[in-house]
Formats: sequence, C-alpha cells, structure tokens
Amino acid sequence: MSRHADLTAVAGGVLAVREHHPAEHAPAADVVNEVVRIGPDGAEVLVSGPDFVSDPRPGPGGELAWLQWDHPHMPWDAAQLVVRAADGSETVVAGGPGESVVQPVWAPDGALWFLCDRTDVWSLYRWRAGAAAELVLDVGSDIAGPQWVFGASRFALLDDGRIVLAHGREGRDRLVVRSPDGGLREVELAYAALRDLVAAGNDVVCVAGGPDSEPVVLRVPLDGNAPVVLRPARDLGLDPAWFSRPEHVSFPTEDGGTGIGVAHALVYPPANPEVTAPDGALPPLLVLVHGGPTSAASPVLNLAVQYWTSRGFCVADVDYRGSTGYGRRYRDALQGRWGVVDLDDVVACARYLADAGRVDPARMAIRGGSAGGYTTLAALSMRPGVFTAGASHYGVADLGALAAETHKFESRYLDGLVAPWPAGADVYAERSPINHVDALDTPLAVFQGDEDAIVPPDQAEAIVAALRAKGVPHAYLLFAGEQHGFRQAANIRAALDGELSFYAQVWGFDLPADEDITPIDVVAL
Repeated sequence: MSRHADLTAVAGGVLAVREHHPAEHAPAADVVNEVVRIGPDGAEVLVSGPDFVSDPRPGPGGELAWLQWDHPHMPWDAAQLVVRAADGSETVVAGGPGESVVQPVWAPDGALWFLCDRTDVWSLYRWRAGAAAELVLDVGSDIAGPQWVFGASRFALLDDGRIVLAHGREGRDRLVVRSPDGGLREVELAYAALRDLVAAGNDVVCVAGGPDSEPVVLRVPLDGNAPVVLRPARDLGLDPAWFSRPEHVSFPTEDGGTGIGVAHALVYPPANPEVTAPDGALPPLLVLVHGGPTSAASPVLNLAVQYWTSRGFCVADVDYRGSTGYGRRYRDALQGRWGVVDLDDVVACARYLADAGRVDPARMAIRGGSAGGYTTLAALSMRPGVFTAGASHYGVADLGALAAETHKFESRYLDGLVAPWPAGADVYAERSPINHVDALDTPLAVFQGDEDAIVPPDQAEAIVAALRAKGVPHAYLLFAGEQHGFRQAANIRAALDGELSFYAQVWGFDLPADEDITPIDVVAL
C-alpha cells in the first residue's frame, strides 16, 4: 500500500513523496519513504535511503533539490537540504544535527532559496552551485514554522526579483517585502497570522487570519492598493464587540537548566458587550496548553477561546518553552525536559497573572488536549496547589504507551523530548501522570473518545478511577464514535458546555440563564 504527497508537475509526469506500507498495519520500521517520479509507465525511484524525505523540487538546469532527515530527529531538528546536479553529483547545502532547513525554492537564475535556523531563528538563505550558502535576511525571529505537513510556504519569489515573507514578532505575523537591493518594507495588514504565501505576478496570495477574523484567502497587491479577499471567512453573524483580542505577554519562569528564564503567552481578557463585571471582581483564569508540543499559540479568531471569554473568563494561551516562533534555543529548551519546563511555564503564567491582579487566584484552571492534555494532567499531579480545577481532553497519561506504538513520523519524537525509548523507560514512568495519581487532588473533568487509538480510553479511565477512589470531585464524558480529537458538532458543544458546567459546580457560580446547558454529573462534590 502506497501513499503519495507533495506533488510537483514535471515534464512527462509528477514528482512526489511516496510512503510505502508493506501491509496495512505494518510496523513503523517497515515503512519506506522515497522521492519518485510518476509517469505514464509507472514510478521511478529518485531518492531512497533516508528515513524521511520532502520537498522534491526540480531546478531550472536539470537539478533536483529535496529535504531529508533520519530517526531519531524530527524535521525541525535536523532536516538537510540536498541538491543533485544534472551530472548526478550530490551536495548537502545546509542542515543536519543542530540545524534544520525548510522550504527550498528555485529561482529562474538557478539560485536556490531556503529557510534555515543556523543563526537560531529560521532565516532566509541563498545557494548557488559551487559556492557556500549565504545568509540573506535574518529578521530576528522565525520566518518558518515546524514542518508538520507538506507544502508550507512562508516566503515567495516575485517576478520582478522582490521577495515577500512573513515572520512573527510579539505574538503576530508581519508581511515584509525585500527589494533586490536589500531594502525592506513592511506591508500593513489587518491580519495577525499569515501562511501559504504564493506569488501571483507581483502580488502575493496567502491565507490570513486575525483576532476578529477566521482564515480568509487574501490577495495582497504590493503597489499600495488595498488587499482583496478572494475567499471570505464564514459569516458568524456576530458583532466583533464579542471578540476578545489577545495581548502578547512575556513573564518570568524557572530557568530549569535551559538558560532561558522567560516564557510567553497570548492573554485574552473577558469580552461580552452585554455584561459588566461587578466592581472589584476578578475573572477566573483558564490556562490553555497547545498540542504538539512543537507548535504555538495562534492569534486567529478561535470560537473555542471566545466561548470562554464571552462567559467571563480570562484565557491565557501559553507558548511554553519548546514552542515555535521564538528561535531554536527556545524550541530546544524542551529537549529532554517535556514534563518539566512546560509545567514550570504554565504555573509561572498563572502566578504572573494572579500577582498582577488580573485574575482570581482562587479560580485558576488548566485545560488541554492530546499533548496539551498531558501537560494539564502533569501540572495537576506534579505541580499541585496552583490550579483549583482542570480539564483533560483525550490527554496523554502514559508516555511509555505513546512511545511504544505510534506512526512512523512521530515514532521517535519522544526520544528527544523525554529520553531514548526504551532505554529511558524509567524517565517515561517518572513523568507519566498515570503514575502520580496519588498526588492528584484537584477537581478534574475528563473528556474522551471511545475509538481513540492514540490515547486509548483505558488511560482516561485509570485517571478517573483514581479520582473516584480518593473522593476528588471529577466528571467523565466518553463520546461514542469519537477518536483522537472530537469531530461531531454535538460532541464538541457537549464538551464545552460540560466543562463550563463543571467549573460552575466546583467554583460555585451560576450557569448563563439564557443558555440551555444540561449540568454535567460531578462525582464526589
């Protein structure tokens, strides 16, 4: 069984990344990834041997460029850029352990442009045959993001020699145009997140979103004319006054041997145009933990965040150390420390906001799904006494079980984040919340799909059983037909309403009178 992705048209066919599974449920070690050319007569293997390949890109002179990396690395750890010349000779242009490459793009003049984190942040480089790669532009923050999927694009080459790129700074993206002479100009946009940049003549087309807009397809003229929305976001029928807009906050945290004592978050204040808080009242805090964990908080309108802010919560979406967008040192701070520094950072964020008088320290909760659910469970069991409630959505409770069986791409991911598996099994056991249930004394709501193969229901049920045995207030909703991440609208709504009902019962506030919310069953309250 073969799967194909990352297709590029070439004369007589297409280039593609092929992933071949010798059987439907073949072990990850038996899965083979290759670059192939597919034509009328079948497939020809062009690149084979590395554990992973991506971005096969034909050059104007018959060259072929691609990215490759091997276990135990992830692409953001050590992806190499390789070029095969027309004569068959190969050159490693950049990348390897300690350095990663993203998005190779050929220019018509034979120059190869790409993004590399050699300077700590993913910056713009250019390579020509026979010469070393040269740094062209370092904006001081990441241009690229982690390569979780094929085809990501954060810069585009225009017909007139200009380059358009997006990079993050202080919690939002900026669109910058580089002239052939090296001059830079920022294009003002009413959007805060930009991806999938594509040249369209001397304009650029991208996917853009912001605090009051879900993603749109946007054409940005670079001659001063106004951007044009080619495909609008869905009509939510809501006044923007309902939308809370995030503030990018940096706060002190424990160094933990990383050499970095600052972490970051997007903080959303409560926002409801129909309600005014009582004088002197402080809102409850909900700390969000993004998944990945190699990922980042996004400033794009997210109704799952606005659900909480419109009901009086302050929400902090934490970019704990290990998150992307802040350079390689920040990203690598989680290496060998997942389940340590991320816990320090979510706790530090909550304390920072409480000490600043922005939230009620007696009503601080933490929530997350999948990897974020792991940090949630670990923070409650290994950093007790800060949060007074929590919610785990299909959260990882047993790191060893996750490391022992997963798909090829992530099969060695935890080697870097935790320890080599199985040699470091004791570290996995030490950091698994399922082994610290004796310290779990915080009220917890657990939401789980009964068909989840990544985090099986028995992990959630072991946590729930421990809470029940100790008499800790808890709630458990098991959704039939759901897997790792809820897909059915009714279940998504039931999980949100159930979580709100859980906090209302634990903290003693009334549910909104104008909403039809059935209270969740809280045991041992």
